[in-house]
Amino acid sequence: MCNKSGTEKLSRILAIDYGAKRIGLALCDPLKTFAYPYLTLSNDHTFIEELKKIIREQEVEKIILGNPLREDGQVSRMLEPIMKFKTKLEQLFSLEVILVDESYSSSLAQERILVTVPKKSKRREKGLVDRNAAAIILQEYLMETGH
Repeated sequence: MCNKSGTEKLSRILAIDYGAKRIGLALCDPLKTFAYPYLTLSNDHTFIEELKKIIREQEVEKIILGNPLREDGQVSRMLEPIMKFKTKLEQLFSLEVILVDESYSSSLAQERILVTVPKKSKRREKGLVDRNAAAIILQEYLMETGH
């Protein structure tokens, strides 16, 4: 995609780790090579306005939404709220929203935090796991799709 000056437009992909209380966000670099934890937002009345700003400022082209699949094949209790959230995102932003399996992303995020965050007091920050889980979801998507 090119911008008005004819140069390549460097858009990003946003990943969302949806939760009832907090929503973790991760972005990829403009070349779509690596994912990094970006932000954790409260799942409240301010979320959509904050997300609009991020999508605009970061030139988001696509959203990856974590979908917790269960090993036993049963439907996760989070499936219904996630599907409603997916529909809302598609309607509000006119962007492609892709559901991807997020199984184990939170436990992998906790392991990553133990290795990368040396201070115990910093590890306790509530949103740290959420945004790191989103980064894991996005990194797996980037690797699987060959971005």
